[in-house]
Amino acid sequence: MSSSQHTNDLRNRILFTLLILAIYRLGTFVPLPGIDPQQLQTLMEGNQKGLLGMFNVFAGGAISRMAIFALGIMPYISSSIIVQLLTGVSDYFKNLKAQGEIGRRKITQITRYGTVLLATVQGYGLAVGLESSANLVINPGMFFKISTVTTIVAGTVFLMWLGEQITQRGIGNGISLIIFSGIVAEIPRALVTTFELGKSGALSGFIIFLIFIVLIATIMFIVFMERALRKILINYPKRQMGNKMYGGDSSHLPLKINSAGVIPAIFASALLLLPVTFSNFNISNNETFLNISSYFTQGQPLYMLLYASGIIFFTFFYTSIVFNPNETAENLRKYGGFVPGIRPGESTAIYIDNILTKLTTIGALYLTAVCLLPEFLIANYPIPFYLGGTAILIVVVVSIDTVTQIQTRLMSSQYESLIKKTKFGK
Repeated sequence: MSSSQHTNDLRNRILFTLLILAIYRLGTFVPLPGIDPQQLQTLMEGNQKGLLGMFNVFAGGAISRMAIFALGIMPYISSSIIVQLLTGVSDYFKNLKAQGEIGRRKITQITRYGTVLLATVQGYGLAVGLESSANLVINPGMFFKISTVTTIVAGTVFLMWLGEQITQRGIGNGISLIIFSGIVAEIPRALVTTFELGKSGALSGFIIFLIFIVLIATIMFIVFMERALRKILINYPKRQMGNKMYGGDSSHLPLKINSAGVIPAIFASALLLLPVTFSNFNISNNETFLNISSYFTQGQPLYMLLYASGIIFFTFFYTSIVFNPNETAENLRKYGGFVPGIRPGESTAIYIDNILTKLTTIGALYLTAVCLLPEFLIANYPIPFYLGGTAILIVVVVSIDTVTQIQTRLMSSQYESLIKKTKFGK
């Protein structure tokens, strides 16, 4: 493939990604049938805090408009969590993972079925919750429930398909980009809301200035931590073949401080959003269910504890999935590589695992701090969710990953064109 062909391919991938994201954004403005928009606006104005507000962030504002994409991509993420946890404890899923591409396809199919099941349950919970709100549903009844569940499930499945199309034919991770686009699209509105609060006197000028200082500092801190690496020196012994010496080079094994990326924050948020579903089933009759969401608002100890625990757990869990010290040590041994002062094989695996554990601990604390510390400002001041730590983390990390993929494709095209100009390409 020539350099121009590579460039055209990259351009087409970017345009395809933007087209898919535009389709997603249009879907967030298509409302569910049978809902009074004025009553909905009144309801959402009083429920911007807590899990409903967080749900709205991940749905790209679709919850506030009660659109066909109201559940967003969260059922798919929840299903992925369940399947990945089963992969770690179930022999059946372990065998599927070991089968390579065939097993991966089966796991993907199971994840899709789980998405449909969760979307159905959550869609029904949403329908019941909407009917329990006075005057919100124009014609409540079984027909409304069926139409709502059908529309919600169809919207979620379509959104899942859009994400897969981006991953296969576009640039970046489709699921992450969908969440990213929803947050980015709502950030200008969040900024306008913040300045309006300043004009009305609800927020002082100093507080607004402090918010933006914290915002900039958080972005800089995220970029620094995401680019930070711990390099392990790898040496290769010299080998003599005939009259020539080969090898004797050295390289580095780069280990990121945060190998899990933004996945722990998304997964932890997805688990926290599940109580919204269950609280809706009997919200009008049972006060216990009615008060569940009050324990999951910003600043509440239970919310902070569960969120932090979820982030830390998924950081370690996902890192163990994406990086295997034993496999890395075995590959180094096969190719003659070794860490200076460390015996090849098991000792190298233990050495790498110890370093990885320390880095993952730092990464987990970093993610927890970024996601939770700005939440205290949101808890005490009327700051929109879209300026929270989790939202900023997703935006920055997904941006870095997408730009990295684009740079990799550009470097690949330049490398291929350079090879063709040399004797190796003839």
